[in-house]
Amino acid sequence: MLPTTPEEYKRILETVLLAAPSPLTVARLCQLFDADPGADLVRRLLDELRREWNGRGVELVQLASGWRFQTRTEFQLYLERLKEERPPKYSRAVIETLAIVAYRQPVTRGDIEDIRGVAVSPNVIKTLESRGWIDTVGHRDTPGRPALFATTKRFLDDLGLRTLTELPALTEIERIMDLVDTKEISAPDAPSAEEDS
Repeated sequence: MLPTTPEEYKRILETVLLAAPSPLTVARLCQLFDADPGADLVRRLLDELRREWNGRGVELVQLASGWRFQTRTEFQLYLERLKEERPPKYSRAVIETLAIVAYRQPVTRGDIEDIRGVAVSPNVIKTLESRGWIDTVGHRDTPGRPALFATTKRFLDDLGLRTLTELPALTEIERIMDLVDTKEISAPDAPSAEEDS
């Protein structure tokens, strides 16, 4: 059965987005159909779906890499209670390095070390790369051609952001770092974090 009305297209979009393992772009959603409904119609239907799901425990959001349904922040606590594994901890070194990359990108390992005032363990970089939060985006045109690091779309998606301009102010980051001083911060569904050596 081919969709013939906007309502039918909307129900298909809703079903696909509920079942999709990762965010989907408007272009990818248009490819679902034999006859392309057009990006404008798909965007309009996504906005209608977002309004229809308003006030529920799940919401439709637009992120850096596309659209997805996700649990509203205020209900995350209840989902955490279902998890049997404890979330891994990120060390201060990992959090500081990630903040430097996010706010100063692209940066080299040397730039990070200059800002932090200490050597950056290769394990810190590996932790952030394995999480999919940073990636090498080029090399600086200086002796040794050091790698330049920047954040990824997955980083934005995991933080629920569309662009880097939505990052919190640096003063908020400083407040979070004060919390790290007293204990390490947990991050859900993340690989094991490693300390500076």
